[in-house]
Amino acid sequence: MARRAGRQLMPTAESLDAEHTPAGVRARLGSRPPASYLRDFVYGAIDGAVTTFAVVAGVVGAGLSDSVIIILGFANLLADGFSMAASNFLGARSEQQRRARARRGEEQHLEVIPEGEREEVRQILAAKGFEGEDLDRAVGVITSDRAVWLETMMSEELGFGPDTTDPRRAAGATFLAFVVVGFLPLAVFVVDALTPGEIAASFTWSAVMTAGAFFAVGSLKSRFVDQSAWRSGLETTAIGGAAAVLAYGVGLLLEGLG
Repeated sequence: MARRAGRQLMPTAESLDAEHTPAGVRARLGSRPPASYLRDFVYGAIDGAVTTFAVVAGVVGAGLSDSVIIILGFANLLADGFSMAASNFLGARSEQQRRARARRGEEQHLEVIPEGEREEVRQILAAKGFEGEDLDRAVGVITSDRAVWLETMMSEELGFGPDTTDPRRAAGATFLAFVVVGFLPLAVFVVDALTPGEIAASFTWSAVMTAGAFFAVGSLKSRFVDQSAWRSGLETTAIGGAAAVLAYGVGLLLEGLG
């Protein structure tokens, strides 16, 4: 059974032993790490809740009707959600293209100036503590296999780690999180429009649901970072709340100017 150490759930000695047998190590190193779209989901969820509730708070602060909240809120969900997803797709795609360009450059270097590239491998390994015959042997082993040589230069010289990110999935995670979580500040107003008079204090309920969404997303994020669920949740709620207060204040100001 796993035990807690600090804020994170730590594996047991038995599970670590199983992972570090020759077969276990071979299996782990032989498979590429799965892509993580947590950053894309958290990014979309927080921005969706912040911007949609900012619309709600701004419209309420300006004293406009609930129908305006629903119209502007859904316009924000679709337009901003798509914009964020498209931006994330293009960003991930650009990074893949940058990696591909770097790889083509290294392939050219291996073809045109192999001795220079071999010297780079030598100096990289020397900086790691290899020397003498061990250094010569390690350089020879790496440079004898062109694929290994190329991957070594990509990671050690240029700093590119393994890339398993799919730009389409990254964009999809952002859009889905934006729309689903971003809908929560609007949900109360939509229900109230469908069943008039059933919900009192719609804006208060919207604020409560939005704060809950912020806290839930922050708590989810804490499972993958070195931070407690409470601290991460409160941090996310505070940041989202600040944006909402700002939007509400702007709405009040605009109402005063009118």
